[in-house]
Amino acid sequence: MMSRATRDLLSLLAAAGEGWVSGAEISRRLGVSRTAIWKQVEALRALGYAVEAAPRKGYRLVARPDLLTPEEVLAGLTTRRLGRVVEYRAAVGSTNDLAKEMARQGAPEGLLVLAEQQTAGKGRLGRSWSTPPGVAIAMSLVLRPDLPPYAAPRITLAAAVAVAESVREVTGVAAGIKWPNDVQVAGRKLCGILTEMEAELDRVAFVVLGIGLNVTLRREQMDPSFRDTATSLALEGAPPVRRAALVQAILARFEAAYDALLGGRFDRVLDRWRALSVTLGQPVRVLGLDGQVTVEGVAEEVDADGALLVRDGAGRLHRVVSGEVSLRPAGAPGR
Repeated sequence: MMSRATRDLLSLLAAAGEGWVSGAEISRRLGVSRTAIWKQVEALRALGYAVEAAPRKGYRLVARPDLLTPEEVLAGLTTRRLGRVVEYRAAVGSTNDLAKEMARQGAPEGLLVLAEQQTAGKGRLGRSWSTPPGVAIAMSLVLRPDLPPYAAPRITLAAAVAVAESVREVTGVAAGIKWPNDVQVAGRKLCGILTEMEAELDRVAFVVLGIGLNVTLRREQMDPSFRDTATSLALEGAPPVRRAALVQAILARFEAAYDALLGGRFDRVLDRWRALSVTLGQPVRVLGLDGQVTVEGVAEEVDADGALLVRDGAGRLHRVVSGEVSLRPAGAPGR
């Protein structure tokens, strides 16, 4: 982790933009010696920051590493409360598990857990996976919404909207949403979202919102079990992007959607979800937890709670609140 002295120097250099900051100015502002300055410059370089030094000019920051550290995420973050407290790990089994542990210990709403690497990431239906360090975003948010438990799944749809819109805004990649929570590109999964809740009978204690987004993950780095059905921003031709910038965009968009949800304006979030959906209007097959088909038909709509409405071949309308949805374009096998 970065020391306070190193963090202070980074903040000072970052504030100067592309300009130089003299050694005398740094000494005066931070109250340290020239020798101490050089020590902290070397510490920044060891962390991947490119710091240029020149006689009679001083120092300037010319490049930042692609890390998910608090220093990188907080620099330029525009949210009011989400992500303002960051718990960072170089590696962790599951960011969701760590966030749940911290939530049970009283962590505030908005606490953000970030990791460079997950070794036991969690997905829907009990699935798990691992990724190499530095190629994805593994993040989890602690939320304490004033919602009844039945309304908590709406958070998942709001998060999917935030991720898809952020990917489009930051990278230009045409991401869409497969009900309820997969963000896809051309039928391949780019991002998974998992919400886990602890609640009493009539109130939510907390929700942990987990997001796993493939950024520079290469095909050969993927688990063979999902190599044919997953993708990453790099594989989809996205320009190079700092992962911290994507985290900032996701947090900003999710905070706006979350506030709309809490303020009774979830219909606005649903309108955006519908605009990004790759499920509505498509033939689908819904699988239960046991892997058996529970309904097959055309996905017509999502209702006010985000449940999927599927009309079967006999004309009956089914309300789907959980399960695995497989898209089945005409003449093609489901995925």
